[in-house]
Amino acid sequence: EVQLVESGGGSVPAGGSLRLSCAYTSDIRCMGWFRQAPGKEREGIAAMYSTFNTYYADFVKGRFTISRDNDKNMLYLQLNDLKIEDTAMYYCAAGRPLFCTSWEQYDFWGQGTQVTVSS
Repeated sequence: EVQLVESGGGSVPAGGSLRLSCAYTSDIRCMGWFRQAPGKEREGIAAMYSTFNTYYADFVKGRFTISRDNDKNMLYLQLNDLKIEDTAMYYCAAGRPLFCTSWEQYDFWGQGTQVTVSS
């Protein structure tokens, strides 16, 4: 079992930036970031398989960057040019789906970190 703990959320004005961090206990095939806004379904944002294979949802391409430090067992999500609609609880997750964009097949989840973007 993989345990994950997110940090780095907060409140920022539109156009601002945040860096989310996720500490995990052991390496696993797919690591990803998800978010869930109030009244909306959870959605996959970015996923990473190994160090060089990354995937992004279309709505965050060019603004968010996923990265990991295997030596430190850390996963990151850099959020730039934040928009009000990016306000959500952000979750780190891990799993072993054949394709890391099979968002529904992630098995291990952190508790989430809140990101609030204001006008």
